[in-house]
Amino acid sequence: MSFIEVSKVSKTFRVSKRQAGVTGMIANLFVPKYEKRKAVKDVSFSINEGEMVGFIGPNGAGKSTTIKMLSGILYPDSGEIKVDGYIPYKQRKSYVSRIGVVFGQKSQLQWDLPVIDSFELLKAIYRVPDKVYRNNLERFTEMLDMNAFINQPVRQLSLGQRMRADIAAALIHSPEIVFFDEPTIGVDVVGKERIRNFIRELNRQDNVTMIFTTHDMQDIEKTCDRLIIIDEGSKVYDGSLQGIRKKYSTLRQLDVEFADDVEIQPINDVKIVNMEQNKKRFVFESREVRINELMNTLLNKYNVKDISISEPEIESIIRKIYNRD
Repeated sequence: MSFIEVSKVSKTFRVSKRQAGVTGMIANLFVPKYEKRKAVKDVSFSINEGEMVGFIGPNGAGKSTTIKMLSGILYPDSGEIKVDGYIPYKQRKSYVSRIGVVFGQKSQLQWDLPVIDSFELLKAIYRVPDKVYRNNLERFTEMLDMNAFINQPVRQLSLGQRMRADIAAALIHSPEIVFFDEPTIGVDVVGKERIRNFIRELNRQDNVTMIFTTHDMQDIEKTCDRLIIIDEGSKVYDGSLQGIRKKYSTLRQLDVEFADDVEIQPINDVKIVNMEQNKKRFVFESREVRINELMNTLLNKYNVKDISISEPEIESIIRKIYNRD
């Protein structure tokens, strides 16, 4: 049986509806009108213990509602959610000690206290045994390079430092599941890589199940093997990153380095992009252009030094799915 089971889950919200302007506002005070909006529609999926899954979708797609139901904050109108035998919204008190949550735009650290004091407070809240706490604190401090700022007040930290401290705080009680919501938002390139390395290493060492909601596809590509996409409340894809390329992408790129600077004659249905030095990129739809024929044309007509086929960026594929191209 899977660690997380979501079966035909739906959630509807009642949203206030009124006419624009002062007249509409006054009328709404006396006779309020509402409309029902279905945020999640019969969504089903399962996640095994230790999996790292990207759970993404455009704004308003229903992903945040689904995550809130998984974490026990909201309850579904229909369907069933089970996490290692727990029903999150029914057994919330015992369930929350098994999960960790990282919000990129909302800190759980005490603003005016040193980072270590926030850790001590969380230790008391979750009743973490001394030995477990010390072990986690030492590991996370080293893995996230927090020695330089662990005794500083949170308000004095850079965004990258605060995010590292927030991640450690969410994991200090050794949760079995962690929900990451934009864990690297606003963090510089070096900080992002450090956070991603830590997440991968923790998953490898402790087999923690991790679910990511983020708009940064680099977070997904560098940490997750599986992707679930939700749009307009329904699941539209569930599978590997490589699988989504095969299923949705027909765009191909051919990067060619020529022996000298050449002027390439136009090729039907192929976009030619100049790159550095003698390199050019040929972009085309696989439904319209056969790659073998294109390669033969280039090799026969020009002095080619090197040639390589590159995969389309996952971000561009996701954008096409969102836009329903």
